[in-house]
Amino acid sequence: MKALILAAGLGTRLMPLTATTPKALISTNGITLLEITINKLAREGYTDIIVNVHHHANQVKAFLDRYHFQDVNISISDESDELLDTGGAILKARWFLDGKEPFLVHNVDVISDISLKSLLDVHVERGGLATLSVVDRQTRRYFLFDDTLKLQGWTDTSTGETRWAGDSLQQAQKLAFSGIHIIDPGIFRLMEGKGRFSIIDTYLRLAKANPVYGYLQPGLTWFDLGKPDQLAAVSRFLTDHPEWTSQ
Repeated sequence: MKALILAAGLGTRLMPLTATTPKALISTNGITLLEITINKLAREGYTDIIVNVHHHANQVKAFLDRYHFQDVNISISDESDELLDTGGAILKARWFLDGKEPFLVHNVDVISDISLKSLLDVHVERGGLATLSVVDRQTRRYFLFDDTLKLQGWTDTSTGETRWAGDSLQQAQKLAFSGIHIIDPGIFRLMEGKGRFSIIDTYLRLAKANPVYGYLQPGLTWFDLGKPDQLAAVSRFLTDHPEWTSQ
């Protein structure tokens, strides 16, 4: 199975750590975020992986050249010339991801025990264009779903901006995106963006005619390594759960 790890970001929230080190190679408990993500994907059957790079791209490429992941094939999508955002990154990696089977997209700074197999199973069962792993937590930005967890919109509670895929809902469910999604390769025939663009814009444009679903797995542990102080919390957790860092 194929997956894209989004690792190209500037990591501005992790400054000053990312001034000289790409976010993907920030370490906790002696293991990089990139290794943790690759190991998780490999454990769940994703052995064909492409990693996008931009910020300190040569460091990531050099790391992958010298580090061996057992039974995992890794390719690079080089965005050194232009950081393409999530939608542009997925489109640039079309040559690798396109085919007959759904593919996974996973942020490199997300650490969780979300079941990727369950996410894929639900995606195949429901047959939507994409299935977004969502978390019931407080944040600024939410996806908005109907009572069947079909995507209807998106909102930023800090600015009051709300965007709907179709008609607005009075009682939409607000759920936070986990940074993990399964996408049907048919999306490539529907994408209109070029260069830098967000996959969220694409989902909202397509969701009315092409169902996009959320999938909530309650009671799981999820970390977004967005700020340096979160590394300490993750370090403590990984000390108690060494299986999270093994392949």
